[in-house]
Amino acid sequence: MSTIVTAMESTRDHTASAGYDVQRIRADFPILSRRVNGKPLVYLDNAATTQKPLAVMDAISRYYRQDNANIHRGVHELSVRATEAYEAARTRVQQFLGAARPEEIVFVRGATEGINLVAQSYGRPRLQQGDEVLITTMEHHSNIVPWQMVCEQTGARLRVVPISDAGEIDLDEYAALLGPRTRIVAVTHVSNALGTMNPVWAMIDLAHRQGAVVLVDGAQAVAHVSVDVAKLDCDFYVFSGHKIYGPTGVGVLYGRKELLDAMPPYQGGGDMIRSVSFEKTTYGDVPYKFEAGTPNISGGIGLAAALEYVQRIGLEAIAAWEHDLLAYATAALTAMPQVRIFGTAREKASVLSFVVEGVHPHDVGTILDREGIAVRAGHHCAQPVMQRFGVPATARASFGLYNTREEVDALVAAVRRVIEVFN
Repeated sequence: MSTIVTAMESTRDHTASAGYDVQRIRADFPILSRRVNGKPLVYLDNAATTQKPLAVMDAISRYYRQDNANIHRGVHELSVRATEAYEAARTRVQQFLGAARPEEIVFVRGATEGINLVAQSYGRPRLQQGDEVLITTMEHHSNIVPWQMVCEQTGARLRVVPISDAGEIDLDEYAALLGPRTRIVAVTHVSNALGTMNPVWAMIDLAHRQGAVVLVDGAQAVAHVSVDVAKLDCDFYVFSGHKIYGPTGVGVLYGRKELLDAMPPYQGGGDMIRSVSFEKTTYGDVPYKFEAGTPNISGGIGLAAALEYVQRIGLEAIAAWEHDLLAYATAALTAMPQVRIFGTAREKASVLSFVVEGVHPHDVGTILDREGIAVRAGHHCAQPVMQRFGVPATARASFGLYNTREEVDALVAAVRRVIEVFN
């Protein structure tokens, strides 16, 4: 998708999503009715975290009101019901991702912990001096730092795929960096700083031809595109619940069962063991050997409710709606000569990063906040991206399933206000 669109193209996108009942959807999110600084809240910071629908809040509240108990340990009714709800959530995630079996779904605190788990449990025992881990310039810090750490621990080398001025990966350059010493490829599905949607299916295929294992960071993808891990043929896939209208503190690591089976536990404690003595401990089967301690039970249940909510609306319908918003906002901001947009990839999800000439992004964010508009201003935990484009930070508007064209109009008017103030 080109981000530079004509008014005719934007109108066509709007017509395609005309059956989308955004006002009914907005009614499911109580926070959207509040006011900030005396103005109606315009929440455009969805790449940082999404708001939560009533269905998620109700699921969490119902668990605490009716079924609160620890799981996998008790024979009393509350424990049985809590266990059933938690394992049903695992099955919901399995179906959402198209995984072959529930055992391939590991609950973690978020995408960050999922990546660290793979780096330490899969990567550290296998990487040797001279081996290579390949990532890209557009990665979030969560998909950079864990690999730096494991490379320091093992003597492996971290290699980085460059990106173009549009914020895209050149597959020929990527293929050239793959080699016989490439052991792991870790790549974002969608860039949180640029919105670029990477051709991960092609990247996975090229990596597998070299014998490398591939982890995909799907934190910014799962709320915007359908993900089928079987069709992607990835080895690992991670995402965070709070990026897809679910609770904070819960996320998912998908891994091929044969890989998870061969990996040692990441942490030790209760519920991840089969037997313990002072002489020897034997560990449980996957996924439980990676889930030490009492898990975020309510978080898993809330995540399942969020996935059900998104699927009820339909990811294709959501993507079409968000595509319209992104095209509409891009056209409007591109028309302002003082505004520079970063991330003009042909395929994008709903992220719009920009700077206003002569104005620090933090000042942009502050003035927008006075108008009730929530955007992110900073390096977005993607400092190498900022360095690539020669800026310290950007302002970032990111759209979700409940945003509207009227909110985009409010954003554009507020950016004009920024320009007026600093001129």
